[in-house]
Amino acid sequence: MPLCTGFWTVNYTDITTEWSVLTNIPLTDADFLSNLPTVIAYAEGRITRELDLMAANITDTGTLSTGSRRFTLPTTYGTFLIISDMNVITPASTPPESGTRTPLIPVSQAFLDLAWGSSTGSTVPQYYSWVTQDTTTANQPKIILGPWPDATYQIEVVGKVQPAALSATNPTTWLSINMPELLIYAGMIELSGYMRNYGAGSADDPQMPGHWQGQYDKLMASAGVYQARARFGGASWTSKALEPMAQNQRG
Repeated sequence: MPLCTGFWTVNYTDITTEWSVLTNIPLTDADFLSNLPTVIAYAEGRITRELDLMAANITDTGTLSTGSRRFTLPTTYGTFLIISDMNVITPASTPPESGTRTPLIPVSQAFLDLAWGSSTGSTVPQYYSWVTQDTTTANQPKIILGPWPDATYQIEVVGKVQPAALSATNPTTWLSINMPELLIYAGMIELSGYMRNYGAGSADDPQMPGHWQGQYDKLMASAGVYQARARFGGASWTSKALEPMAQNQRG
């Protein structure tokens, strides 16, 4: 089914209007409106994970505490789900662009407990270990370091977050601007459940979820290729597309 808006969908109003049209549920329906955050969470979460979305890559900074191996990850742009790199900035109290980066090496918590079980030998940290991604428990360390920091070093964290959700107060996102059709179709899969289209009743349309899943799969296939190229995972580890007719020369 083609998009009904007749133009490239880019914002919250466009997306939700399209869902209203495709489901034949008015935007004034209170139950429909109250369920939209769930639909958006399903659609955005699934797409972000399945695409390993480049737009979810961010860099944030925090400050280490002298004599404490604990570090709570910064949340300026969202909660880190994956860490790819961490850099301690020297000298102490120097921002990343004015200092020298010391990359940290990920190790096990057991290694840090054995090698630096106390603050003895505190200096510039060289290693780190995840402890938990739980952000709801107070005083629970998220990251521990070794050696323990001997000063208030700045630390740079690079990784993936779940981007801020599309909403009336956040009307555009990377997905709504660049892959609106994929976002719409993913939302329609969740909306099929909201509409109770499981095939159990005479008024149900059991083909509806499968239809939107099929359309989503087709769009995801091409979107996945684009994201792989964005990560330089294309031909010969470049951003180039693989040409199906191109062949290596013989000899």
